[in-house]
Amino acid sequence: MTDRRVTIEDLGAWLLKGNADRVDLTARFARDPRVDSWCVRPGYRADLMRTGDPVVFWASGSRGRLPYGVWGVGRVAGPPFAGDPGAAWTVPLDLTVLDEARRVRRTALRADGRLAGAEVFRQPMAANPSWLTVAEFAALRTHLPRDGTVAPGHLR
Repeated sequence: MTDRRVTIEDLGAWLLKGNADRVDLTARFARDPRVDSWCVRPGYRADLMRTGDPVVFWASGSRGRLPYGVWGVGRVAGPPFAGDPGAAWTVPLDLTVLDEARRVRRTALRADGRLAGAEVFRQPMAANPSWLTVAEFAALRTHLPRDGTVAPGHLR
């Protein structure tokens, strides 16, 4: 399957991944569930990120160790910016990691045919940011807690 380019018209939400095999995400988010920034790869995708865009946090790692999948939702809080030369960029976020019982497991999302083509399943090792189409984000929202965390509808 070929990689599709992100377009503003089809962008439902950005998806940022964190690998719990490399960093103890469970302990980090137990201390503070707020995420105010995350690393992204410089490029056209980072250039498309806008303040207010929905963003989904996806925890990944060795299957079976933790209930991986969607751990948080929020919004982009500012444009991505460069840190040290040659390093990843950072995108400001307004995102809160959900309580463990409210997280949406990868197995539930993979079983939803509306999400079968999501980039996070097709290319799980791809660099941040990944993305969900408008239709995929709408499908994901049906799995999320109904607390108004992310407003429905198209981005722009």
